[in-house]
Amino acid sequence: MGTVSKALKLLDYFSNDLPEIGLTQFTRLTGHNKATVLRLLTELVEMGFLEQDMERKTYRLGPAVLRLANVREQTFPAQEAARPILAALCETTTETVHLSMLEGETLSTIAQQETLKHGTRVMIDPAVRLPLHATASGKAVMAFQQSGALNEWLETPFESFTSETVTDAEVLRSEISEARQTGFGRSRDGFEKEVYGIAAPIFDAKGTAIGAVAVATPSSRLDAELIGIIEVALRKASQQLTKEWGGITPVALLEEWKNA
Repeated sequence: MGTVSKALKLLDYFSNDLPEIGLTQFTRLTGHNKATVLRLLTELVEMGFLEQDMERKTYRLGPAVLRLANVREQTFPAQEAARPILAALCETTTETVHLSMLEGETLSTIAQQETLKHGTRVMIDPAVRLPLHATASGKAVMAFQQSGALNEWLETPFESFTSETVTDAEVLRSEISEARQTGFGRSRDGFEKEVYGIAAPIFDAKGTAIGAVAVATPSSRLDAELIGIIEVALRKASQQLTKEWGGITPVALLEEWKNA
Protein backbone atom coordinates (compact mmCIF):
# COMPACT_ATOMS: atom_id res chain seq x y z
CA MET A 1 0.00 0.00 0.00
CA GLY A 2 1.45 3.38 -1.06
CA THR A 3 1.75 6.48 1.10
CA VAL A 4 -1.31 8.13 -0.41
CA SER A 5 -3.39 4.99 0.14
CA LYS A 6 -2.23 4.74 3.74
CA ALA A 7 -3.14 8.35 4.40
CA LEU A 8 -6.59 8.14 2.78
CA LYS A 9 -7.28 4.85 4.57
CA LEU A 10 -7.20 6.77 7.84
CA LEU A 11 -10.36 8.60 6.78
CA ASP A 12 -12.27 5.31 6.66
CA TYR A 13 -12.01 4.89 10.43
CA PHE A 14 -14.32 7.83 11.12
CA SER A 15 -18.02 7.12 11.65
CA ASN A 16 -21.01 8.47 13.54
CA ASP A 17 -19.91 6.35 16.48
CA LEU A 18 -16.27 7.44 16.14
CA PRO A 19 -16.23 11.10 15.00
CA GLU A 20 -12.91 11.90 16.70
CA ILE A 21 -9.82 9.70 16.95
CA GLY A 22 -6.54 10.24 18.77
CA LEU A 23 -3.03 9.32 17.68
CA THR A 24 -2.78 6.31 19.99
CA GLN A 25 -6.12 4.95 18.81
CA PHE A 26 -5.14 5.44 15.16
CA THR A 27 -1.92 3.55 15.82
CA ARG A 28 -3.86 0.64 17.28
CA LEU A 29 -6.45 0.63 14.50
CA THR A 30 -3.93 0.72 11.64
CA GLY A 31 -1.17 -1.44 13.05
CA HIS A 32 1.41 1.13 11.87
CA ASN A 33 4.02 2.61 14.17
CA LYS A 34 3.23 5.92 15.86
CA ALA A 35 5.77 7.94 13.85
CA THR A 36 4.26 6.79 10.53
CA VAL A 37 0.72 7.51 11.67
CA LEU A 38 1.67 10.97 12.95
CA ARG A 39 3.30 11.83 9.62
CA LEU A 40 0.20 10.73 7.70
CA LEU A 41 -2.10 12.66 10.02
CA THR A 42 0.01 15.78 9.71
CA GLU A 43 -0.22 15.63 5.92
CA LEU A 44 -3.99 15.19 6.03
CA VAL A 45 -4.32 18.18 8.37
CA GLU A 46 -2.17 20.32 6.07
CA MET A 47 -4.40 19.40 3.13
CA GLY A 48 -7.59 20.13 5.06
CA PHE A 49 -8.89 16.55 5.11
CA LEU A 50 -8.52 16.46 8.89
CA GLU A 51 -8.43 19.03 11.64
CA GLN A 52 -7.07 18.61 15.16
CA ASP A 53 -8.67 19.56 18.43
CA MET A 54 -5.70 21.11 20.18
CA GLU A 55 -7.15 20.59 23.67
CA ARG A 56 -8.12 16.93 23.37
CA LYS A 57 -5.41 16.13 20.79
CA THR A 58 -7.93 14.24 18.69
CA TYR A 59 -8.55 14.42 14.96
CA ARG A 60 -11.83 14.88 13.09
CA LEU A 61 -12.83 15.25 9.43
CA GLY A 62 -11.81 18.61 7.98
CA PRO A 63 -13.36 21.15 5.59
CA ALA A 64 -11.80 19.63 2.47
CA VAL A 65 -14.05 16.57 2.89
CA LEU A 66 -17.15 18.77 2.94
CA ARG A 67 -15.93 20.79 -0.04
CA LEU A 68 -15.39 17.66 -2.16
CA ALA A 69 -18.72 16.21 -1.04
CA ASN A 70 -20.45 19.41 -2.18
CA VAL A 71 -18.67 19.29 -5.54
CA ARG A 72 -19.74 15.69 -5.98
CA GLU A 73 -23.35 16.44 -5.14
CA GLN A 74 -23.55 19.52 -7.37
CA THR A 75 -22.05 17.77 -10.39
CA PHE A 76 -23.78 14.43 -9.83
CA PRO A 77 -26.86 15.07 -7.66
CA ALA A 78 -27.45 11.48 -6.66
CA GLN A 79 -28.86 12.33 -3.25
CA GLU A 80 -31.28 14.92 -4.58
CA ALA A 81 -32.70 12.49 -7.12
CA ALA A 82 -32.86 9.68 -4.57
CA ARG A 83 -34.66 11.44 -1.70
CA PRO A 84 -38.26 11.26 -2.95
CA ILE A 85 -37.76 7.72 -4.21
CA LEU A 86 -36.36 6.56 -0.88
CA ALA A 87 -39.14 8.39 0.98
CA ALA A 88 -41.76 6.53 -1.04
CA LEU A 89 -39.96 3.21 -0.52
CA CYS A 90 -39.80 3.81 3.22
CA GLU A 91 -43.47 4.77 3.36
CA THR A 92 -44.55 1.68 1.39
CA THR A 93 -42.47 -0.86 3.29
CA THR A 94 -42.57 0.88 6.72
CA GLU A 95 -38.91 -0.15 7.12
CA THR A 96 -35.53 1.55 6.97
CA VAL A 97 -34.19 2.02 3.44
CA HIS A 98 -30.80 3.01 2.09
CA LEU A 99 -28.94 3.65 -1.15
CA SER A 100 -25.29 2.74 -1.67
CA MET A 101 -22.73 3.04 -4.45
CA LEU A 102 -19.88 0.73 -5.36
CA GLU A 103 -16.54 2.10 -4.19
CA GLY A 104 -13.66 -0.26 -4.81
CA GLU A 105 -14.38 -3.48 -2.94
CA THR A 106 -17.06 -2.02 -0.67
CA LEU A 107 -20.27 0.00 -0.89
CA SER A 108 -20.65 3.53 0.46
CA THR A 109 -24.05 4.67 1.72
CA ILE A 110 -25.03 7.94 0.07
CA ALA A 111 -28.61 8.29 1.31
CA GLN A 112 -30.89 6.62 3.81
CA GLN A 113 -34.25 7.04 5.51
CA GLU A 114 -35.21 5.39 8.77
CA THR A 115 -38.80 4.43 9.39
CA LEU A 116 -40.76 6.10 12.16
CA LYS A 117 -43.50 3.47 12.05
CA HIS A 118 -41.78 1.10 14.46
CA GLY A 119 -40.00 1.59 17.75
CA THR A 120 -37.66 -1.26 16.85
CA ARG A 121 -35.97 -0.52 13.56
CA VAL A 122 -32.65 -0.85 11.77
CA MET A 123 -30.31 2.12 12.15
CA ILE A 124 -27.93 2.97 9.30
CA ASP A 125 -24.55 4.63 9.88
CA PRO A 126 -23.64 6.22 6.50
CA ALA A 127 -19.96 6.36 7.47
CA VAL A 128 -19.67 2.57 7.66
CA ARG A 129 -18.64 0.90 4.41
CA LEU A 130 -20.70 -2.13 3.46
CA PRO A 131 -18.84 -5.35 2.60
CA LEU A 132 -19.99 -6.91 -0.66
CA HIS A 133 -20.12 -10.50 0.55
CA ALA A 134 -21.99 -9.87 3.81
CA THR A 135 -24.80 -7.58 2.68
CA ALA A 136 -27.85 -7.82 0.46
CA SER A 137 -26.70 -4.72 -1.42
CA GLY A 138 -23.30 -6.24 -2.10
CA LYS A 139 -24.78 -9.43 -3.50
CA ALA A 140 -27.20 -7.46 -5.68
CA VAL A 141 -24.31 -5.45 -7.11
CA MET A 142 -21.98 -8.40 -7.67
CA ALA A 143 -24.74 -10.31 -9.46
CA PHE A 144 -24.54 -7.82 -12.31
CA GLN A 145 -20.79 -7.49 -12.82
CA GLN A 146 -18.71 -8.94 -15.62
CA SER A 147 -17.95 -12.64 -15.04
CA GLY A 148 -14.22 -11.98 -14.91
CA ALA A 149 -14.58 -9.40 -12.16
CA LEU A 150 -16.91 -11.70 -10.23
CA ASN A 151 -14.54 -14.66 -10.45
CA GLU A 152 -11.59 -12.56 -9.35
CA TRP A 153 -13.58 -11.21 -6.40
CA LEU A 154 -14.63 -14.71 -5.33
CA GLU A 155 -10.98 -15.70 -5.03
CA THR A 156 -10.34 -13.16 -2.26
CA PRO A 157 -10.61 -14.09 1.44
CA PHE A 158 -13.81 -12.92 3.13
CA GLU A 159 -14.13 -11.53 6.64
CA SER A 160 -16.70 -12.94 9.04
CA PHE A 161 -18.78 -10.30 10.84
CA THR A 162 -21.30 -12.58 12.57
CA SER A 163 -21.83 -16.29 12.96
CA GLU A 164 -24.12 -16.08 9.90
CA THR A 165 -21.70 -14.34 7.51
CA VAL A 166 -21.20 -16.39 4.36
CA THR A 167 -17.48 -16.67 3.61
CA ASP A 168 -17.46 -19.78 1.40
CA ALA A 169 -16.87 -18.79 -2.23
CA GLU A 170 -19.11 -21.49 -3.70
CA VAL A 171 -22.01 -20.61 -1.41
CA LEU A 172 -21.57 -16.96 -2.35
CA ARG A 173 -21.49 -17.88 -6.03
CA SER A 174 -24.79 -19.71 -5.62
CA GLU A 175 -26.41 -16.80 -3.78
CA ILE A 176 -25.18 -14.32 -6.38
CA SER A 177 -26.47 -16.54 -9.19
CA GLU A 178 -29.89 -16.51 -7.53
CA ALA A 179 -29.67 -12.72 -7.19
CA ARG A 180 -28.96 -12.41 -10.89
CA GLN A 181 -32.00 -14.54 -11.71
CA THR A 182 -34.41 -12.77 -9.37
CA GLY A 183 -32.88 -9.29 -9.24
CA PHE A 184 -32.67 -9.33 -5.45
CA GLY A 185 -29.71 -9.76 -3.12
CA ARG A 186 -30.54 -11.11 0.32
CA SER A 187 -28.73 -11.32 3.63
CA ARG A 188 -29.97 -12.59 6.97
CA ASP A 189 -27.76 -11.51 9.89
CA GLY A 190 -24.70 -11.49 7.61
CA PHE A 191 -23.32 -8.09 8.59
CA GLU A 192 -25.33 -7.36 11.74
CA LYS A 193 -27.22 -9.75 13.97
CA GLU A 194 -31.00 -9.57 13.79
CA VAL A 195 -30.98 -7.62 10.50
CA TYR A 196 -32.47 -8.94 7.28
CA GLY A 197 -31.73 -7.07 4.07
CA ILE A 198 -33.25 -7.26 0.60
CA ALA A 199 -31.66 -5.18 -2.16
CA ALA A 200 -32.04 -4.45 -5.86
CA PRO A 201 -29.27 -3.17 -8.14
CA ILE A 202 -28.92 0.26 -9.73
CA PHE A 203 -27.44 0.24 -13.23
CA ASP A 204 -25.25 2.48 -15.40
CA ALA A 205 -25.71 3.14 -19.11
CA LYS A 206 -24.04 -0.19 -19.96
CA GLY A 207 -26.33 -2.25 -17.73
CA THR A 208 -23.63 -2.89 -15.10
CA ALA A 209 -24.59 -2.49 -11.45
CA ILE A 210 -23.01 0.58 -9.84
CA GLY A 211 -24.98 0.53 -6.61
CA ALA A 212 -28.03 -0.83 -4.85
CA VAL A 213 -31.18 0.25 -3.08
CA ALA A 214 -32.09 -1.83 -0.04
CA VAL A 215 -34.66 -2.35 2.67
CA ALA A 216 -33.40 -3.42 6.10
CA THR A 217 -35.72 -4.87 8.71
CA PRO A 218 -35.35 -6.67 12.04
CA SER A 219 -35.16 -10.37 11.17
CA SER A 220 -37.89 -11.18 13.69
CA ARG A 221 -40.40 -8.95 11.89
CA LEU A 222 -39.92 -10.43 8.43
CA ASP A 223 -42.65 -12.67 7.04
CA ALA A 224 -43.89 -13.71 3.60
CA GLU A 225 -46.29 -10.78 3.33
CA LEU A 226 -43.60 -8.21 4.13
CA ILE A 227 -41.17 -9.84 1.68
CA GLY A 228 -43.78 -9.49 -1.06
CA ILE A 229 -44.36 -5.81 -0.26
CA ILE A 230 -40.62 -5.11 -0.19
CA GLU A 231 -39.91 -6.85 -3.49
CA VAL A 232 -42.67 -4.98 -5.35
CA ALA A 233 -41.48 -1.66 -3.95
CA LEU A 234 -37.82 -2.39 -4.69
CA ARG A 235 -38.54 -3.23 -8.33
CA LYS A 236 -40.09 0.19 -8.74
CA ALA A 237 -37.38 2.05 -6.82
CA SER A 238 -34.56 0.31 -8.68
CA GLN A 239 -35.96 1.25 -12.08
CA GLN A 240 -36.65 4.82 -11.00
CA LEU A 241 -33.15 5.35 -9.61
CA THR A 242 -31.52 3.73 -12.62
CA LYS A 243 -33.45 6.08 -14.92
CA GLU A 244 -32.62 9.14 -12.80
CA TRP A 245 -28.91 8.29 -12.99
CA GLY A 246 -29.00 7.80 -16.75
CA GLY A 247 -28.71 4.02 -16.59
CA ILE A 248 -30.45 1.13 -18.28
CA THR A 249 -32.01 -1.84 -16.52
CA PRO A 250 -31.12 -5.07 -18.43
CA VAL A 251 -34.00 -6.36 -20.56
CA ALA A 252 -33.75 -9.86 -19.08
CA LEU A 253 -34.24 -8.48 -15.57
CA LEU A 254 -37.16 -6.32 -16.64
CA GLU A 255 -38.81 -9.42 -18.09
CA GLU A 256 -38.16 -11.38 -14.89
CA TRP A 257 -39.68 -8.63 -12.77
CA LYS A 258 -42.63 -8.22 -15.12
CA ASN A 259 -43.49 -11.91 -14.86
CA ALA A 260 -42.88 -12.23 -11.11
